[in-house]
Amino acid sequence: MKHRAALAILSLAVPLLTGSCALRFPAADAVEVRRSEVARSATPEPSVATVPVVLFSDELHTGLILDLKWLQRHGYVPPRESKRFQWAAFSWGDETAYVQKEWLGIGQVGHALFQPSKSVMEIITFDYNIPNVCHHQRLYLSFMHEEDGAPLAAYLNACAVRGDDGIPETIGPSSWGDGRLIRSPHAYFFPRICNVWTVEALKSAGFDMSAATGLSADGVIRQARKKKNGFRKIWDPTWQIAESTTGQR
Repeated sequence: MKHRAALAILSLAVPLLTGSCALRFPAADAVEVRRSEVARSATPEPSVATVPVVLFSDELHTGLILDLKWLQRHGYVPPRESKRFQWAAFSWGDETAYVQKEWLGIGQVGHALFQPSKSVMEIITFDYNIPNVCHHQRLYLSFMHEEDGAPLAAYLNACAVRGDDGIPETIGPSSWGDGRLIRSPHAYFFPRICNVWTVEALKSAGFDMSAATGLSADGVIRQARKKKNGFRKIWDPTWQIAESTTGQR
């Protein structure tokens, strides 16, 4: 029975690992589409919570896009190699899955899930309009309070192995763009998989999130879209398809 249970867990979790636990952003010169829907949706309502946070997701994985200068004002220390652009996209996962270009083998997946393995935090900075850069992902926008910056920055700092100078240690380039993979002090294993880091980061910023129901990307999104968390969709890849189709008529 234990063997069957392990196989069941493995069959559920294989897609999470073989998808590289990384969100692949498109090239910056991707074709432009209209953004009127996004512009309307992204207008913040009058509120004390005015600092934007964007949750991005493909079918399996999630991550966060945050204002880098705002994070730095509250104590976040980025890698030395990171360009100081406006936005920083953060995601987390198994080190081998991020570094290895090929899909993981079954043995590698089993090791990553059932034995503690090395993990990384990926940071990709950019200055472009977020939906233009991340148009292959679903995007959800909410807002944080200014005082949420310190605990969120502290959480991100804790996700990095840092040298004596306090600067994060990196192990190589990001999966896309001019970003970096930051060595993490934490182990990767099931059920503490990539989306759980997203949940923990949101919790540190004051959102009401649970790791128990945040193992999947959809589980993270369902929680984020609850009224008390306030995330609303500002972009979906299907909108681009609809716009393209409409333009051809």
